[in-house]
Amino acid sequence: MSSHEEQQMVIVAGHIVVEPQQREAYLAGCVEVVEQARRQPGCLDFSIAADLVDAGRVNVFERWESQAAVEAFRGDGPGGEQGAAMLGAVVAEYDVAGERSLA
Repeated sequence: MSSHEEQQMVIVAGHIVVEPQQREAYLAGCVEVVEQARRQPGCLDFSIAADLVDAGRVNVFERWESQAAVEAFRGDGPGGEQGAAMLGAVVAEYDVAGERSLA
């Protein structure tokens, strides 16, 4: 990977599927992960949140300065309890070529 690619912003987005009755417990278990991520060098934004329509869906959004920052934080993936609660996940990383402010 060239140094230009390493400095390209990365967005991680998608959703996790959990049992609807377990979603609140799952999210409570994610609070520390979100706090840690937001303190991590290179983290521009990090959110794990309940979906407004689907009771079994948890939305994931992360924005990082670079792929190196993502990899430094990611480690081994979800912890034991979080991993066990997941019924499925559709999450992907996207390399960002440009940015336009809408605000």
